[in-house]
Amino acid sequence: MSNENVFQQRVRLANAEGKIKTPDEAAKLIEKGMTVGCSGFTPSGYPKAVPQALARRAAGSPIPVTLWTGASTGPELDGELAKTGCVYKRFPYQTDDTLRKKINSGEILFADLHLSHNAQNLRYGFHGDVDVAVVEAAAITEDGGIIPTTSVGNAPAFVELAKKVIVEVNTAQPSGLEGLHDIYLPKNPPNRQPIPITAPGDRIGTPYIPCSPQKIAAIVHSEVKDNQRPLAEVDETSHRMALNLLDFLDVEVKSGRLPRSLLPLQSGVGNIANAVLKGLAEWPSDGLTVYTEVIQDAVFELLDKGKIRFASSTALTPSPDGAAKYYPRLKEFADRVVLRPQEISNNPEVIRRLGLIAMNTAVEVDIYGHVNSTMVRGGHILNGIGGSGDFARNAWLTIFLCPAIASGGKISKVVPFCSHIDHTEHDTDVIVTEHGVADLRNLSPRERSSVIIEKCADPQYKEMLNDYRKRAESGKGHEPHILSEALSWHVRLEKNGSMKS
Repeated sequence: MSNENVFQQRVRLANAEGKIKTPDEAAKLIEKGMTVGCSGFTPSGYPKAVPQALARRAAGSPIPVTLWTGASTGPELDGELAKTGCVYKRFPYQTDDTLRKKINSGEILFADLHLSHNAQNLRYGFHGDVDVAVVEAAAITEDGGIIPTTSVGNAPAFVELAKKVIVEVNTAQPSGLEGLHDIYLPKNPPNRQPIPITAPGDRIGTPYIPCSPQKIAAIVHSEVKDNQRPLAEVDETSHRMALNLLDFLDVEVKSGRLPRSLLPLQSGVGNIANAVLKGLAEWPSDGLTVYTEVIQDAVFELLDKGKIRFASSTALTPSPDGAAKYYPRLKEFADRVVLRPQEISNNPEVIRRLGLIAMNTAVEVDIYGHVNSTMVRGGHILNGIGGSGDFARNAWLTIFLCPAIASGGKISKVVPFCSHIDHTEHDTDVIVTEHGVADLRNLSPRERSSVIIEKCADPQYKEMLNDYRKRAESGKGHEPHILSEALSWHVRLEKNGSMKS
């Protein structure tokens, strides 16, 4: 069957013919100064055709807009719009190189937000009106319901709030996505009710995003796949971190603090997170559950093996190889996978109720347990805090994973004082590096500093860190620091083949 015929079958909306437009026609609905909300989450389920058409239209004459998404998107959206001057301000998370450079140079304004806060703050009116929503869909139902593709993210809130909605029906996305989604929209206070999720597998909403047909201003045919990123092979450092974490969890089980099937697992995105989850293939129990924001290759593998019983998320983010292997089989996973809005997947109420084990990665950690997830040299944004703050503050157990060194050993990622702090020591229970595990529960700051250096720092930096710790402690204080030295630690000079603090 041709893609055009598939498109016609997927657009089930009555009298839709008058709304079907080319990407260039649809892009004309977006004007300078508007606030535009686009679907997409790390980078899955984002619109491709309309953003590229807007970028073409803006060539030589930028059309700057305030751009919202769920999280990061692909080059067809963030990259093209950043290159052509179409992004004035960006919320809430990004990974595109061009966009990042323009944010760090001050050409594009960026605000780094907790992902669970986005939809509710838009509803509260904190960020003004949403003029246009651009949402990628697998299909449109007879009454206008939008069936998302590989992510949900903030799309339901954008559709709810936007004055106009542009729907990209992407026939390159698998038909097996239908039935995976569970769309639930909380009400605003004082009318908000408890979110009725008591287990990762609970379904509480509709399999589509509700949308009035009158609000749909354009329906566009797209045939562009998600720009999926390959995952690196599990390296020795990631493997050792995974083993250290599994050993720690085994101790928790033997102590009686965890069941052998563990509590629902949350894991961030990327190579380290995927490697850690892969390690669970050797865990001596089945029946594991996942309540997280992204489902990567390792989760699909563990679902396939029966190790994971159910996985809840807001996005599918496999590698190209993972997509080729598992997307044709999505219907097999329909009763064991659900995709929710990110305000539900990352919701503090649900995270605390389910008692998650949260496992996220860090740029650097300091000797007291503060964590930097977002910045280099204190001021240059990498990607953003993402959902790590949502989970860290509210999980049953909060774990941060971080290699002990970077740049071939020239940089210690265990430092006296983080150059930027996203997660305070109040939220950090456990730090894991390739060298060991620092369990910070029940420890004072002075006890933490000793344990983190001993268990997590690279041997070549332990002497320097202990020297700093002892001299700082001689100056007294609850969390002792020599601030002039702590901050200058991040400015390293290479001299005579050695790194000096």
